[in-house]
Amino acid sequence: MKSLFLKIFLSYWAAQALFLALAILITLALRERGETATWDAQQTTVFSKAIQVYEQSGPAEVRRYLEEVRDSLHTRAFLLDDQGNDVSGHDLPRWAESLGKGVEPPRRDFWQRVTPSPFRRQVQTAASGKRYTLVAFLPPSGPFAPGGVPGLSILIGIISSGLVCYLLARYLTAPVVRLRAATQRLAAGDLSARAGGLAARRRDEMAQLVRDFDTMAERLEATVNAQARLLNDISHELRSPLARLNVASALAHQRAGVEARSALERIDLEAERLNELIGGLLTIARLDSGNDSRQKLPILLGEMIEGIAADADFEAQGRNCRVESTIKEDCLVAGVPLLLHSAIENVVRNAARYTREGSSVQIVLERGQGGAGPEAVIRIVDSGPGVPEEELDKLFRPFYRIDDARGRQTGGVGLGLAITERAVRIHGGMVKASNRPEGGLQIEIRVPAAAPSAGQGPASLAEKQEAVVTSSSRSHREAISETRSN
Repeated sequence: MKSLFLKIFLSYWAAQALFLALAILITLALRERGETATWDAQQTTVFSKAIQVYEQSGPAEVRRYLEEVRDSLHTRAFLLDDQGNDVSGHDLPRWAESLGKGVEPPRRDFWQRVTPSPFRRQVQTAASGKRYTLVAFLPPSGPFAPGGVPGLSILIGIISSGLVCYLLARYLTAPVVRLRAATQRLAAGDLSARAGGLAARRRDEMAQLVRDFDTMAERLEATVNAQARLLNDISHELRSPLARLNVASALAHQRAGVEARSALERIDLEAERLNELIGGLLTIARLDSGNDSRQKLPILLGEMIEGIAADADFEAQGRNCRVESTIKEDCLVAGVPLLLHSAIENVVRNAARYTREGSSVQIVLERGQGGAGPEAVIRIVDSGPGVPEEELDKLFRPFYRIDDARGRQTGGVGLGLAITERAVRIHGGMVKASNRPEGGLQIEIRVPAAAPSAGQGPASLAEKQEAVVTSSSRSHREAISETRSN
């Protein structure tokens, strides 16, 4: 049993139900013993008077007298003659016949077995010399009486205690449920998640825990936001001196001689790397802050992936590598074309950079089914050395590189995959890395697939997508060079 609510509820309910059931049974048993003692004390008197009424007034009067006894003492009694017959002439029940013969009837239900015997028998000889027998049965009262509902009191007690225990368990576990929900939201990246609410009106330990969690979440949100603002501000501030550095370099190219050209080209190269780094930092800051308000459009991923594969294949020819795409089923998604293009391209370029020389990179697009509905599934597979299993979850952290020396050789700064992860998350998807059994790394991107709008077929969507990508390609290559992966 994993639910804390069920543990508290069932344990309290079982304890309360047992307590109530025992209390009711003991109370009834004690009451039955009291009624039994009352009859035992008056049995001889009742017997003598019944004989007297019978001998003086006849069968009708003794019957009426015994009915009065039943009403006052809650006991059914019969006066038998020496032949074992009822003196009033009525047929006897079976238990009375058995008692008249000196045999006690069997106890048929549980209640009769756990309480004193309800049957009584007494023999007496009257002054007239006749021998009489008085047999009696003390029926239980309340829910155990004949015609009553068996266990009604216990059932009512169990239901009422269950209601009380349910409310108590709900009261105890409600802060835990809120705390768990807030923790899940916080772990999913929602730094505004709080578990307050009902805890504000409570002063117990659980409420204090909820308030402590909210305090921790507030400090965490403030720290992360401050870090993002600092990163964004520093990146913006570095843009101006970098622009002046580029202008100064251009002027130096015009005025310097041939002997200074190699030094100036080195300065240009480092300035370009710095510009790439700043661009990546700005993109990371924008995606982390959730301020990317660009309009989402319908996107056909098949054509986008084929274009990315063609560009990457051309660049990979220097290493005698190929980049090939397989579109098993084209998928339509809603997103920012440039951002999604950048996310996929980062992974493809990274795979082309690290795949084994002379091998190929495979890009596969197909439709899958996720928990929330259909998804577009993109798999990028290379034949490189792979990644240690304990490092897979770290690939999408900013500035993370498995091998710093290899990172410097390839020119990566460790932002490409981090941008991919954030861009895919903004589109409601997820990205996951895994090692292939035969060697190499596989990165899987899943994005929720959308249904085409009415009157908007694949051709019109492709035209719109091509127009968006074409109009943005220049700014994409020059101003957002962080799309180059680590």
